[in-house]
Amino acid sequence: MKIIFPEITSNAFAKKATESFPDIEFIPADNLDQATELLTKGEADSMISGLDYSSRDVVLACKAKIPLKSKYFSSCFICEKDGQTLAIADGGINKIPTEEQLYTIVEDTATTYENFTSNTPKIAMLSYSTYGSGGKNPDLDKIKSVIVRIRENHPDWLIDGEMQLDAAVNPRVADKKTPDGPLEGAANILITPDLNSGNILYKSLEQFGGFTIAGPIIQGFEIPLADLSRGSTIEDTILTIKVISKQLKED
Repeated sequence: MKIIFPEITSNAFAKKATESFPDIEFIPADNLDQATELLTKGEADSMISGLDYSSRDVVLACKAKIPLKSKYFSSCFICEKDGQTLAIADGGINKIPTEEQLYTIVEDTATTYENFTSNTPKIAMLSYSTYGSGGKNPDLDKIKSVIVRIRENHPDWLIDGEMQLDAAVNPRVADKKTPDGPLEGAANILITPDLNSGNILYKSLEQFGGFTIAGPIIQGFEIPLADLSRGSTIEDTILTIKVISKQLKED
């Protein structure tokens, strides 16, 4: 297994993280253009970058040279703490997703989560509203349409919404707000309606909740990719490598 890691020779975190994976060959690159060029030549199976580059730079470099396998590309974060694993999307790429983009975000994030954990996806479509409590809004109609389509195409997954965060993850609140819902306050995948809320949510879990965060994992390309945050810790970096290596094994 070969993973391009441009910062491997210049970043102490990258060097230390790779010591934990002796079976993976990490390949350096002088810049993102060179890294993606190596990928297109088949000289590696994946790329992890971002410790010294902005998310925009990483995503644009990937978009320029790597083909898509999904209709759209997106990102998700894998968040771990005390044996709990959550996925959050999209907190890194799509600003205000259309219905088609939102559907792809849900589908690809659930697949990423399922491949990494082997757990059944329990997907909460987050909003300021729960089951229409916020009144009529085209954004809520978009969410409801995606839920119907996911249920039709992936009957083994659990999905519900729209719902507020507390109803998604707190059984006591779920019993009051969504008493007949399938998630029962035990969602493991949190889909936010836009980039603002997704980015703020994952960073809140990181900064205030003590979660280790992998990613963003870049989804939708033919090659597994990850864009680390420039604020990532060594633990975040190691978890990101675990997620990517699991994707490579699944492929």
